[in-house]
Amino acid sequence: MVASSQSASSGCERAGMYIKVRVVPGAKRESVEQTAPDSFRIAVRAPAERGLANERVLEIIRTHFPEAKRVRLVSGHTSPSKIVSLE
Repeated sequence: MVASSQSASSGCERAGMYIKVRVVPGAKRESVEQTAPDSFRIAVRAPAERGLANERVLEIIRTHFPEAKRVRLVSGHTSPSKIVSLE
């Protein structure tokens, strides 16, 4: 279950929207917190190894932005701070 402490502005009105994501891997509970209009803090249970946390983060973002046709990790593949593209 993914808890959201604030309502995500779920609008990919413009093509090529970018969001900043701060990831907390190995969390006890998964959660999504919007910290700014284009920034999120996402806690996932998956560990930060073999890309497992990244995969889970992208799945969570897809559920928050269902209108996005493509969600991809632009930078931060091995860092907790990431930039994600929503197209």
